[in-house]
Amino acid sequence: MLVGYQRSSTSDQVAGYEAQGNQLAATGCTRVFAEMVSSVSERAQLTAALDFVREGDALVVTRLDRLARSTTDLLGIVTRLENKRVGLRILDFGGSEMDTRSPSGRMLLTMFAAVAEFERAIMLQRQRDGIEKAKAAGKYRGRAPTARAKLHQVREMKAAGARPSAIAGELKISRASVYRLLAEGTGR
Repeated sequence: MLVGYQRSSTSDQVAGYEAQGNQLAATGCTRVFAEMVSSVSERAQLTAALDFVREGDALVVTRLDRLARSTTDLLGIVTRLENKRVGLRILDFGGSEMDTRSPSGRMLLTMFAAVAEFERAIMLQRQRDGIEKAKAAGKYRGRAPTARAKLHQVREMKAAGARPSAIAGELKISRASVYRLLAEGTGR
């Protein structure tokens, strides 16, 4: 049985998400586990897919970055699949398809995962360097604090008897932010 896993990080990536689903269906996946969640978050549908697959099945993903966040994560997933005697197929693996059921497929997967992780680390370092340079030049201020700007409104609404959940909903901030702002004035 071919079991697909489809993931997108944000709802802004709807076209890519739908394309993954179409590609998995065209490949013959009879069951697809899908979710819109960052790879650094809890991936409940990936866990469900890994629990669902049985000996002789293959887990199918469109691209490697849709499956794992690091080489260690990827190798853990592959080991879990191998222990269940389940293969991994990556449909777009540098212009061709890759299957871990062969020794050469496993080796290629490990090498490409290491290169991808290296590229991401380099990109993050360049980003940090750019932010430091912008800070030094006085051009970077960071994200504007959204909740803190509404402190006066939070206090007014609370004084008028509004509950924290209602305040959060009305001002479009989290309930935790409401509690934090209210606690600031009490010295807790």
